Amino acid sequence: MELICPAGNSAAYREAVEAGADAVYCGFRNETNARNFPGLNFSRDEMAAAIAFGHSRGVMSFVAINTFMRAGSEQLWFEAVDDAVTAGADAVILADMGLMAYTARRHPAQRIHVSVQAAAASVDSVAFLVEAFGAKRVVLPRVLSLAEVRNLTHQAPCETEVFVFGGLCVMAEGRCSLSSYATGLSPNMNGVCSPASHVRYVPQGTELVSRLGDYTIDRFAAGRPAGYPTLCKGRFSADGRVAHSFEDPVSLDALGHLEELRKAGVKALKIEGRQRGKAYVAEVVSTIRRALEARPEARPAILSRLSRVSEGQRTTAGAYDKRWR
Repeated sequence: MELICPAGNSAAYREAVEAGADAVYCGFRNETNARNFPGLNFSRDEMAAAIAFGHSRGVMSFVAINTFMRAGSEQLWFEAVDDAVTAGADAVILADMGLMAYTARRHPAQRIHVSVQAAAASVDSVAFLVEAFGAKRVVLPRVLSLAEVRNLTHQAPCETEVFVFGGLCVMAEGRCSLSSYATGLSPNMNGVCSPASHVRYVPQGTELVSRLGDYTIDRFAAGRPAGYPTLCKGRFSADGRVAHSFEDPVSLDALGHLEELRKAGVKALKIEGRQRGKAYVAEVVSTIRRALEARPEARPAILSRLSRVSEGQRTTAGAYDKRWR
């Protein structure tokens, strides 16, 4: 299985390559990609240089252009595809079907991967994307159980890729409106969830209050680490108690299911984390690479070190172990 690794900047890209990535995914420095945060992403020249460096080491580059086009501003997304092709991208990761149609028509030789943001979770939806736009791979949503991943992979007319480590969203990908409600900026169209421009930390007595726009997300006692105010991972008063009403701050870790995913026929394993630094990328990528090359019985000891870099130092297998309906 290919190991697909994140890079939010050129330094992280190099770390991913050196740590053992088979492919690195990254995006341009604008709202065409779903990690549109200040200080992240690539200029056109940086992208071309990174792709050339990857190719010199036998590593592929996938360019994420995985937000949805806004009416009247389509040219921004069209230019991102054109520039990715010119830079030598091995694949473009797309969510918008209009952009897939543009890519298939304008650049018929360019490999298209369907972004997790497209939420393609059935054989019929995947088959349509393959037939209509020539998609070669689909990144499956993180709401599927292992059995569902296996069944879809066995029937899909293209390759499948799944997330196995990193941030976990409570929503079906591409369908979240929480950040839009709180800030007016959409993760699916503006490429930013809980934008830094709307984040505030306000001292109140002995507590530090984190806010997103006009909303209080959490309160931190003195000496307690203050997390980033992502709305779905905040603590709220509901039903008479204060708790994480939507989602706990916890990371996805499906690495205990590597053999099941291999047997299911999954082509590639993806690590989330383009917003994380180069040290995180180096640690996670090198550890998972060693685990993939080790015997199954040796993997738990290798992978145990990843708990230190997980959000909240806690992990979950998420829907892979889904036992509810």
